[in-house]
Amino acid sequence: MKAIAVAPGEKNSIHLRDIPKPSINEIAAGCGVLVRVLRVGVDATDKEINDAEYGAAPEGDDYLIIGHESFGVVEEIGENVERFSPGDYVAATVRRPGDSLYDRIGLSDMSSDEEYYERGINRLHGFLAEYFVESENNLAKVPGACRDVGVLMEPTSIVVKGIRQAFEIQRRMQIWQPKRAAVMGTGTLGLLATMILRLRDIDVVAFGLDQMPYKNGELVEQLGGRYFSVKDKTLGESKEQYGPYDLIFEATGNSGVAFEATEHLGKNGVLILTSITGGERKTEIPSDKINLEFVLGNKVMFGTVSSNLTHFQLAAKDLSHAVSQFPGWLNQLLTHPVKGLEEYETMIRLLESSNDAIKIFVEV
Repeated sequence: MKAIAVAPGEKNSIHLRDIPKPSINEIAAGCGVLVRVLRVGVDATDKEINDAEYGAAPEGDDYLIIGHESFGVVEEIGENVERFSPGDYVAATVRRPGDSLYDRIGLSDMSSDEEYYERGINRLHGFLAEYFVESENNLAKVPGACRDVGVLMEPTSIVVKGIRQAFEIQRRMQIWQPKRAAVMGTGTLGLLATMILRLRDIDVVAFGLDQMPYKNGELVEQLGGRYFSVKDKTLGESKEQYGPYDLIFEATGNSGVAFEATEHLGKNGVLILTSITGGERKTEIPSDKINLEFVLGNKVMFGTVSSNLTHFQLAAKDLSHAVSQFPGWLNQLLTHPVKGLEEYETMIRLLESSNDAIKIFVEV
């Protein structure tokens, strides 16, 4: 079968290769599930692995199949599989257990290991192939009503986890009922965060770089949110009219924006950081003022990365709810289809240069 792979550590090594079709017998105890891949979402992670910024091949291989945002249909199951049947739509989680305490209790997304296992990213092959085999314990069902947008399961699970953790943290207060939120960034994660917050009846103000007319801003407004370009109104300028912000979801990829947001969080507020930032950017902040307001205002800031099976299952529910409540909205996020694994060069070009893309995905 065909797969898109790289030679980790070698820049621009992306290529199409033939590999053996996997078998359900690769998973012990009759718990294997063979999945025919329908679509795979791609993002900056895949570009950065091809740029040799990180990524590692599985032990014994000199290549890594990339792609971590899966969506497919079950074709065959092992004799002891209980939760899936042929014909079910599924998405696979990304991170796999290591050796830490958190890994051993089913929270591999919270692993404290320095080295970790992630399909399509680090030490495990990914999903940009015609088929993959996985344990049923690492698969989530995708409702049939969500078939057209099932490739959004993985990024939705990331957002669901962050917002769910905010509520878990605020259980310390016994009652936490956020009314107003700001979303920094209107890429895939920012738009999905806006959607999930609106599903929870939270007022949302979202910020991006581009001025209206702007498709991503229009998508925010279709959900009943407000959109501002930071060229027209900053987060600080907006909070007098639309704040105080009980929750800020940061998804810009810019650490300066993340730390600026600490200045504009309301009392008892939570700031969720999701950006993966590199480089040597430095930001000057009024640290005494921020520290004082965090202490006196009982504020929280936390980072979140990856997600586990529970978050995927919750993502399926939110996607299903959104398909019903906002008909056609999710489909608009799927802006750049790539027709076939053979078009891997087109895929990389889009990741490198398509400024208007929301979600690029490969039709396998």
